[in-house]
Amino acid sequence: MASSREIKRRIRSVKNVGQITRAMEMVAASKMRRAQRNVMATRPYADSMRNLIGELSNRSIGMGRKGTMLEVKPDTGKVALIVVTPDRGLAGSLSSNIFRRVGRFIIEQQQLGRTVDTYAYGKKGRDFLARTGQNLQAEAIKLGDAPKLEQILGVATAALSRVQTGEYCEVYLIYSEFVNTLVQRPNLKKLVPVEAPESSGGSRLDFTYEPSQEEILSELLPRYVETQIYQAILESIASFYSAQMVAMRNATKSAKDLVRDLTLSFNKARQAAITKEVSEISSGAAALADG
Repeated sequence: MASSREIKRRIRSVKNVGQITRAMEMVAASKMRRAQRNVMATRPYADSMRNLIGELSNRSIGMGRKGTMLEVKPDTGKVALIVVTPDRGLAGSLSSNIFRRVGRFIIEQQQLGRTVDTYAYGKKGRDFLARTGQNLQAEAIKLGDAPKLEQILGVATAALSRVQTGEYCEVYLIYSEFVNTLVQRPNLKKLVPVEAPESSGGSRLDFTYEPSQEEILSELLPRYVETQIYQAILESIASFYSAQMVAMRNATKSAKDLVRDLTLSFNKARQAAITKEVSEISSGAAALADG
C-alpha cells in the first residue's frame, strides 16, 4: 500500500484535474449554445434553397439536366471525399467515430476498383488522412467557432472544379450530424451528382424564370452544394462542443469518484500507521516494565 503522503499528493493532483475539467465543461456548454444558434440560424436559408432546387429539378428533365451537377456521369474510377472534423480533441469518441466511417467508405470504394481523393476541414481529419497515407488534395483548418461561408469555399471549389472537368464521377461528404446534446452521429452524404430534394408540398405556382430555369438551376447547384458543406461544418462545431461538454462532465465525475476512493485509502493507511505506532509504544512500555 502506498504511504499516506503519496496518497495525499495524488488526491491533491486529482482535485486539480477535476477543477480543470469542470471549467472546460462550463466553457464548452456556453460555446455549444452559440453553436446551436448558428445551426438554427442557417436552416431557413438552407430549407428555402432546398425547396427551390427541388422545384427546378422537377421541371428540368432529360436534356435539362445535362451539364449540371444533377447529371449522373460515367464511372471514371475516381471519387472525392470531403471529411469534416474538429480542430481539437477532448471530445470523447467524436473524432474516432468519423475516422471509422471514413475507413469503411474508403475500403468500400477500393473494393469497387475506385481511388479516393480526400479533402479535409479540421486539423483532426487532416492529421488522420495524412497519417494513414490517403490522397489528401486540400485542407482548411482553424476555421473558428463561427466560420464564414467564404472560409470554406477554397476546399469546396477545389473538389467541385474537378467534377466539372470530368475527373470525379462522385463527391461524398462525411461529418458529425448534431442530433442533440447526447447524440452526435457520423453521417455520409452524396454531394455530386446532386440528389434532387423533394419540392415543398402545397399548391404549386407557375413562375416565369428569367433567364431560363435551366440557367438558374445550373448557377444554383454549386451554391447548393457549398451550402450543404457549410451546414455540415456548423453541425460539426455544435457536435464537438456537445461531445466535449459531456466528456468533461464525465471526467469531473470520475475525478470526484477517484478522490473519494483515494480518501478512503488515505484513511486506511493513516489508521494502519496509528495502529502500528500504538503497537510499538505498547511493546516498548511492556519491555520497560519487564526490565
